[in-house]
Amino acid sequence: MVLKKDSWLVRGVLIAAVAAFVAVPILFGINGRASSRNQSPSAATQPTADETTQLEGEIQGYTAVLSREPDNQTALSGIIYAKSRLGDLEGTVEPLERLVDLNPSEPRYAVLLAQTKQQLNDLEGAAQVYRSVLTQTPGSVPALEGFVALLLSQNRTEAAIGLLQDTLKTADQNNGISSGSIDELSVKLLLGQVYVEGGQLEQALSVYDEAIADAQASSPTQPDFRPTLAKGLVLKEQGKDSEAQALFDQAIALAPAQYKDGVRELVSQKTSPSGEDTVVEENVDAVEENVEAESAAPTP
Repeated sequence: MVLKKDSWLVRGVLIAAVAAFVAVPILFGINGRASSRNQSPSAATQPTADETTQLEGEIQGYTAVLSREPDNQTALSGIIYAKSRLGDLEGTVEPLERLVDLNPSEPRYAVLLAQTKQQLNDLEGAAQVYRSVLTQTPGSVPALEGFVALLLSQNRTEAAIGLLQDTLKTADQNNGISSGSIDELSVKLLLGQVYVEGGQLEQALSVYDEAIADAQASSPTQPDFRPTLAKGLVLKEQGKDSEAQALFDQAIALAPAQYKDGVRELVSQKTSPSGEDTVVEENVDAVEENVEAESAAPTP
């Protein structure tokens, strides 16, 4: 999971997300983190003169619709998309806030708003949005990851760790009220990544060991491969190549068919002398989040 976002990444999230909003007014599957990772910088480059004229026209049209129907979600999504393409992040805040109000049960709208506020340097505003989401849905992984990214950007590593540890402490209670409301495995994976980011590799390994045990207990025949893969990456970082390779092989064996190629590519890049760490981080995050997105998608 990538915990740092540049301006083009945030704009990429907005563009990808609202494109989905336009297609599906009541969105259930927005994945801002995966979108931000997979979006290329060129997607957020300045539009051409003709595109600018077209986008400005669309904004005028959507504004006219909203003057008559302020709750029209297609128009709200459209104006966010157009303003994002024009680089007007500040102009997306108000319609995003309206979408949040109109969809209180969909935390990803609020996460997108918080990411935008963070990029605009409204850090307290972003934090307030994340706190609001986590008060209502304490197990929202996108909100947890976003808030963690915000805290780490302020060098508040211990606060990020505390947030995740507190979430895990309340997991049993919250899951007792609403089954599955907090995905402990995903939270532990995020906690392990925070430890890795802070150079606390032994703590990360301990968390990953717990996650591996949880995955085995949850699904003995095919446990989640992600904590095994994550532990292998940490061991590789420590120079324990043989131990790491054994876990890589195990992760590949455990991974469902649709993820095996991605895991193999990641492992190949990590074990290659010329492999780039940034590429590896992006690939492991993409694998993780594709799994999360698939598991979060509603059954037709």
